[in-house]
Amino acid sequence: MSLTADEAFQRYQQERTRIEEAAKATGAYLFHCITRKGITCEVTSRAKEVSSFKTKIYRKGYTDPWKQITDKAGVRIVVPHRGLLDPALEVIKRCLDVVEVQDDRDTPGHEDRLRYPRLHVQAIMVGGEKDPDGCPYQCEIQLRTEAVDLWSRMSHKLLYKPGASPPADVSRSLYRLIALVELYDLEVERGVEAMAQHPELAHGNRLLDLAEHVYRTFTEHPYSRDLSQDVVDVLSQTIDDDTAYGEKLLEFTERFRERLERNYADYGPTSAHFLQHGRYLLASQPESLIIFERLNNARFRLKRTWDRSHLPESMLADMAEIWGNGL
Repeated sequence: MSLTADEAFQRYQQERTRIEEAAKATGAYLFHCITRKGITCEVTSRAKEVSSFKTKIYRKGYTDPWKQITDKAGVRIVVPHRGLLDPALEVIKRCLDVVEVQDDRDTPGHEDRLRYPRLHVQAIMVGGEKDPDGCPYQCEIQLRTEAVDLWSRMSHKLLYKPGASPPADVSRSLYRLIALVELYDLEVERGVEAMAQHPELAHGNRLLDLAEHVYRTFTEHPYSRDLSQDVVDVLSQTIDDDTAYGEKLLEFTERFRERLERNYADYGPTSAHFLQHGRYLLASQPESLIIFERLNNARFRLKRTWDRSHLPESMLADMAEIWGNGL
């Protein structure tokens, strides 16, 4: 049934906590699905603020605000460059029940205009939460590149000030920046593709990128890229085909996920072991996943390779202790 503006506002106040929890669960689920496909991303989620919900009712003049306000919950997915937008979109379509996709990136007939390249997905959230009318809760998923996200957050503060419209020259200046955003995204994508054509550069980077994608499903804690490069240079010598290895590492992670979660909780970057004693350094690094997999499936090869490297033996010994597989 239709609700008046006041009834919709009262219902939203009552339902917001449930909507917030569903949004967080949906964001976490999408992060897991997308990173599992080897796509780097940042995911945030939120329920619309109560004040924003009320303001939107009166600003838009909705006749049935409870049904017409479809962004009660929002999930934002940010990827490094535009070449990852379509792969991420396909993951979303496979993982959620999609209601609608709004894709303005290449709409014909507007080539002469500078505008926000909208890519929004309306989808049913995970968890099966329903409103009092029995309708599944939906969320609006915004899919952006890092450059577009920066522009959008900055421009929103200037273009959408309550009760005032920006001067025409300010609006025009902000939209001119879209041209730079497009250029930035194109150059980043070109650089990524160029790097992939150099095997001597791509081998180690591919392994580290893969490990980081999966590691981010356990923790968002920062790590030392320099240390990762040193360790991955050694680990890569124990892996014959890093392209095929990606699926092996994903299978290993899913098989031992609960064990890995315990290990990172007990020895990872936020654990007492690390914070108080500084031990188990590599458990705070994404390459730790490769080390655990190698300890489980290629222990002797890993030990021989490590012994020939410049890396301290204690680092590997600590990881073997965590995994419960002595050397």
